Amino acid sequence: MIQFTAARQDNTFVDVHGVTVHYYQWKSGKPRGIVQIVHGLGEHAGRYERLAQALVNSGYTVYADDHRGHGRTGLSQHNGDYTMLGRLGSGGMRATVEDVRQLSGIIRAENPGVPHVLFGHSWGSVIAQMIIDRHADDYAAVVLSGTAYRTFRHMKGGDLNRAHRHLGDTGFEWLSRDDSVSAAFLADELAFPADAIKLFGLPDTLRLLGRPKRRLGRDIPLLIQVGSDDSFGGTRSAELLAQAYVTRSRLTDVELIVYTDARHEIYNELNLTEVTADLVKWLGTRLSRDS
Repeated sequence: MIQFTAARQDNTFVDVHGVTVHYYQWKSGKPRGIVQIVHGLGEHAGRYERLAQALVNSGYTVYADDHRGHGRTGLSQHNGDYTMLGRLGSGGMRATVEDVRQLSGIIRAENPGVPHVLFGHSWGSVIAQMIIDRHADDYAAVVLSGTAYRTFRHMKGGDLNRAHRHLGDTGFEWLSRDDSVSAAFLADELAFPADAIKLFGLPDTLRLLGRPKRRLGRDIPLLIQVGSDDSFGGTRSAELLAQAYVTRSRLTDVELIVYTDARHEIYNELNLTEVTADLVKWLGTRLSRDS
């Protein structure tokens, strides 16, 4: 059982478009590293409380923002209109990615010399891929959870619950085998269906596509964690992504872990203890090597 020992600190910054971005911090006393969590489409940073506490208990300070159109950032943007959640606002996808980068700058300024890990889940993992294409040298390591190879064929959209709809009536059974997860998602007033084209429009959705860049800023350690029953990507998609980072980006430390029968949100899965332990072990090895 995870002990909830770190009080969450709530903060904001204003981006270049004048959008107030809400972000959160869970502090470790003398952090061995910083983990910046980049959340997925249709959710918010508050859903990562359990993971943040587990990381703090293992010696890491955690930061996470509510992206544009999401969580408290989205409510602030849209004057409290919950029906507008998911709309990114001025600057769209590019500005959303730059907001994550702006938080990275805040993290480095507040924690000079401390190894900085970029952790992205789902849409957040796509944002992380886009960022390390250009700024790999700013991070000590990267973790991609519930991720996919960024092509129309290997990164699914639309009704992600289609293959799981017979398992329940929430519409979110694709997230986890744990029924309480889909029920909680349905009840969460800040959560909504992850339909990128509907929410972002075609131009910004197309910006999500791409392959790992051929020459990154550094040979950065990369961990990919996915469930074999993930509607968004799954095993083959993750294998192609890992292969591309090895063959195209020439990364020498790429690890892929596929969790049998797990669905999209592996950190909310029945085997979440195993998934979290794998992350902590991996981070401990790579950051000690990096320092």
